[in-house]
Amino acid sequence: MNYLQSSDDMRIADIADFDRQSGSVVERILFNHRPIVLLLCLFATIFFGYAALHVRISASYNEMLPTHQPFIVNYFKHYDDLQGQGNAIRIDVEKNGNGSIVDANYLATLEQLSDQVYLLPGVDRPFMTSLWTPSVRWMMVTPVGFNAGPVIGAAYNGSPSQLAVVQQNIAKAGIIGSIVANDFHSSMIYVPLMQHNNLTGKALDYGDLARQLNALRNKYKNKGVTLHVIGFAMVVGDLINGINRVLTFFGISVIIAIAILYWYTRCVRSTLLVVTASITAVIWQLGILTLAGKDLNPYSVLVPFLVFSIGMSHGAQKMNGVVQDVGRGSHPLIAARYTFRRLFLAGFAALTCDAVSFAVLFTIRIQAIQDLAVLASIGVVILIFTNLIMLPILLSYTGVSKNAAQRSLRQEADATGNKYPLWHFLDLFTRRRYAAAVVVCAAILASFGWYIGHRIQVGDLSPGAPEFRQSSQYNRDNAYIVGHYATGSDNFVVLVDSAPGHCQDVATLQAMDNLEWRLQQLPQVLSTSSLASMSAKLNMLMTEGSPKWLDFIPNQQVIDDHANNGTESLKNSTCSFAPINVSLTDHKAATLQSVVKMVKDFSSNPQNQGPYFKIQLAGGNAGIEAATNIAIEQSNLQILMLVYASVILFCFITFRSWRLVICTVIPLAITSLLCQALMVWLNIGIKVATLPVIALGVGIGVDYALYVLSVVIKQLKNGATLSEAYYRALLFTGKVVLLTGFTLAVGVATWIFSPIKFQADMGLLLCFMFLWNMVGALVLLPALAYFLLPQQRRKALVT
Repeated sequence: MNYLQSSDDMRIADIADFDRQSGSVVERILFNHRPIVLLLCLFATIFFGYAALHVRISASYNEMLPTHQPFIVNYFKHYDDLQGQGNAIRIDVEKNGNGSIVDANYLATLEQLSDQVYLLPGVDRPFMTSLWTPSVRWMMVTPVGFNAGPVIGAAYNGSPSQLAVVQQNIAKAGIIGSIVANDFHSSMIYVPLMQHNNLTGKALDYGDLARQLNALRNKYKNKGVTLHVIGFAMVVGDLINGINRVLTFFGISVIIAIAILYWYTRCVRSTLLVVTASITAVIWQLGILTLAGKDLNPYSVLVPFLVFSIGMSHGAQKMNGVVQDVGRGSHPLIAARYTFRRLFLAGFAALTCDAVSFAVLFTIRIQAIQDLAVLASIGVVILIFTNLIMLPILLSYTGVSKNAAQRSLRQEADATGNKYPLWHFLDLFTRRRYAAAVVVCAAILASFGWYIGHRIQVGDLSPGAPEFRQSSQYNRDNAYIVGHYATGSDNFVVLVDSAPGHCQDVATLQAMDNLEWRLQQLPQVLSTSSLASMSAKLNMLMTEGSPKWLDFIPNQQVIDDHANNGTESLKNSTCSFAPINVSLTDHKAATLQSVVKMVKDFSSNPQNQGPYFKIQLAGGNAGIEAATNIAIEQSNLQILMLVYASVILFCFITFRSWRLVICTVIPLAITSLLCQALMVWLNIGIKVATLPVIALGVGIGVDYALYVLSVVIKQLKNGATLSEAYYRALLFTGKVVLLTGFTLAVGVATWIFSPIKFQADMGLLLCFMFLWNMVGALVLLPALAYFLLPQQRRKALVT
């Protein structure tokens, strides 16, 4: 077979000899009305481009939650009773230099800072606490009964005598390790947040809030204190404010893609057109997003780049087809129409498969992931118009340079007509010995990937915020707080419902006390607090502070005597709800699993439930994190099954052959297994930020296989052997698969150097999947085809 022969049976060089009514109905409509199509695309770009100028990056706490999950349902049911426990920030105010915080200058600075924090937008002010808020109170037993008051009272004036009173009140309040650091070198401001700005009524702008907090950090550094700030709002706010760094690496990726594409073609016009078509798709995507009233969030910000990457892959295939046909003497219009005929269905099938694969993510009932799924699906559908239709039409006008056309032919064979070395090497995998070796290696890799990957965990696997590196400001702040306080930064709340007026029954408190004792045996639990433990502390106070009486006494009369003494924050006004607050060392996946299992095992015992009370899960930032982990774990396998089911269905519709479906899917599945193994090795867990990655990788990877197989099938229909068919595919679409796979992998590999660990992790995972999907399409696919498409069955399969 002549390897330089075009896949079209007839080559027409003169445009006058070309039948404009040839081709499919879609081709005739589009190419016979090229000016109208391009004009519509121009108007759409201007319209959506104007809308895209108003795109915003924001985040919502509730959008990150699986609102259907039972823990979250219970959390929202008791949202008011929990006094803002969940979405909150903690500001530790460390005194610079030596000495205790019981210092006039320090307390004056703390008061000023507390007042400023109190006025920040979105603060749930009634529940904010610090040494200066009236809700932080001391309590003691006097000869006439209990006496209580604020830690810093109205008589405080900064004098040495009043400082001594404050010192005593801190000890009597029992807030050492929670509001005051164990070493008395800092104190905590606890700031619960609402979902909306209480000044404007709009959604809370976490980016603006983080900027204001960082401004306070810098301001008060000159006033003798250092601020350590942690919480969801700070994580998301810093991500939003660091978006310029993210976009910088995106920009580097785009520049690398353009440079490599130009190196391949040596044609400025065609390279710019491919880039223009891909960027146009992103503009339309962002415009539609804005018109729909949606914003980008820190986790979906990578979706436009993925759409650009997919567009570059498909655009390079169209450009390559035109380059080759022009190199063989075709008019640019004829070359564009031939390319459209050969590749439109393959590209349409690939993009449709991509869109469905991304849309499957919508089944995860977490708003942030659903928004990502819709955004990605819209972007991929847009590529059908920009890169499968608009780009070939543009190329039909501009054509390509002569140097690019001639260079594309030189890459197919050397001067003697022998096969180009790289294509010859890849063609070896259509032969028995090499194919068998590749299949065996693939089986070994798949086994290795499954063995390592099945140990992947759901949730965070390191302390602090995994979105940032451990050396980041946020994680340094978190480490300081965990190291200096007994309560830690992760609070898990067990919810105890009761009939109104029964939250202080002996049976209720006895169950709470028993559960607290069991939780305290877990090494991940720092401390617990509830009505039961408060009753034990009051009992100790009533016995001259003797530690031997620090115990819960199951006597209703004793409990009732304690009813109104410092217990108001541990129950609601109707005494129908009383939480158990559990302070944890961290929110790692294993920590949350241990706590949830302990509470579930305890509450499942009928002896630990009563007719007037019920123990449920969960609240607090750690409880919400546990609920999210459970929802993601339940969705993970489901998503993979749905993604692969959609890929298998569309491949079967496209090829009508289960053998070809296997050739397509097995390389993708092995890449998914290896990606999970890589996540285990890198200590990356599955969470809201990482769950979509494997699904996105499968959607992008299937494009490579569809483009290769589309040419292989056509050649097999024409009577070629598998080797000849595959070599023809390498010359036409395979070399572009190699080009785009390598280009995109190199581009995202630059993300590894990002200071934002979330982006660095995504860059590494995407780089891995781009490369392995490329290798699978060019190496494993032909090897599988050798065994699944034997000579005697080939004709039956493809007819």
